[in-house]
Amino acid sequence: MYTIRLKNCAFFARHGLLEEEKALGQRFYVDAELKVQPNGPLEADSMEDTVDYGGAFEVIEAIITGQRRFLIEALALEVAKALCAKFPLIVSAEVTVRKPNAPVRGVLDHVEVTVAWPE
Repeated sequence: MYTIRLKNCAFFARHGLLEEEKALGQRFYVDAELKVQPNGPLEADSMEDTVDYGGAFEVIEAIITGQRRFLIEALALEVAKALCAKFPLIVSAEVTVRKPNAPVRGVLDHVEVTVAWPE
């Protein structure tokens, strides 16, 4: 088994509880850590034995830029489930969604949530 990591994938979307978040939108950042059980030996150097990380990025992009979610927790879980469903070689997925412009009173770099699937 081995790990594929997609780090700091950036997307513009309109998630959040507030109407301002829906109207204005903002950038979201996603990390995905995928535990992969290959079909065959890695020495075979074959795409059939691994997960196409370009395809994984496209799955993440479709969800993050798709239907609006109120909670980044729900968004992260949807991404993790979709990655595991699309790529059977993924044994588990840990997905982090960062929201740099979270509407909180105070100064912070970002808010982030990490979800693992299966739990």
